[in-house]
Amino acid sequence: MITGIQGTRLRRAAAVAVTTGAMLATGALTVAPAQAASAPSIAAKGGYVMNNATGKSLYTKAADTRRSTGSTTKIMTALVVLKQSNLNMDSKVTIQKAYSEYIVDNNYASNAKLIVGDKVTVRQLLYGLMLPSGCDAAYALADKFGSGSTRAARVKSFIGKMNTTAKNLGLKNTHFDSFDGIGHGANYSTPRDLTKLASAAMKNSTFRTVVKTKKYTAKTTTKTGGTRTMAPWENTNPLLSSYSGAIGVKTGSGPEAKYCLVFAATRNGKTVIGTVLASTGPDARKADATKLLNYGFTR
Repeated sequence: MITGIQGTRLRRAAAVAVTTGAMLATGALTVAPAQAASAPSIAAKGGYVMNNATGKSLYTKAADTRRSTGSTTKIMTALVVLKQSNLNMDSKVTIQKAYSEYIVDNNYASNAKLIVGDKVTVRQLLYGLMLPSGCDAAYALADKFGSGSTRAARVKSFIGKMNTTAKNLGLKNTHFDSFDGIGHGANYSTPRDLTKLASAAMKNSTFRTVVKTKKYTAKTTTKTGGTRTMAPWENTNPLLSSYSGAIGVKTGSGPEAKYCLVFAATRNGKTVIGTVLASTGPDARKADATKLLNYGFTR
């Protein structure tokens, strides 16, 4: 029998040994490297995220599979306009009947509700293009900045500029056959290519200003010289109101494209940019993008 102080000491030593053994077994005393969050599961068929500063890939899911892009196409529409030499953002474009007829012919496609005969500046058209996703604004810009003696020729020329820009950016899995994403069988890109496109566009200060704007009210000039205050254009990008640090970029949707979102956010000096294509609904694409941004900021 062990008694007295000696027994107490032995019992304490045994208790410490047992406790220490248990803690070692559970890893409580070991210093393990921090584990990165596991890659999230998303509803979208394709996704890609990268560090905007370094170009490092942070997440991929069918990132190089070609898919219909819907109105995320308008990122390229805007970039082609902004790349024009000697661009005058305050030059005015007269809204043609053809632009509004195009909206009707395409089952009342998303539009900025531009009024035939009004004179609208290039700057205003860019807001009308990117916030309410105006296909009428896209048509007006293609007509303005394409080359040719007919509207059809100018539109074809503008789409040619879109494809040339894609090639110059090294977007090997991207092709456009429309100025707004209402494709004709050959309008496609990939999550990786669209992310790289958006990254290139975000280098332009005007583009950055436009795509992070939640609401914009244009004052146009009527055919009689008066001023028309348009109904406010609201940005279709839900992240601008729900995700801290969100700075863009563009939604897209369509029967073939399903629900798409090119997104970007900045936190603590780090910008994460990415794309989801063919998600299952507007709420799902928002949830997908939120998950991917959260994940991107942990990488």
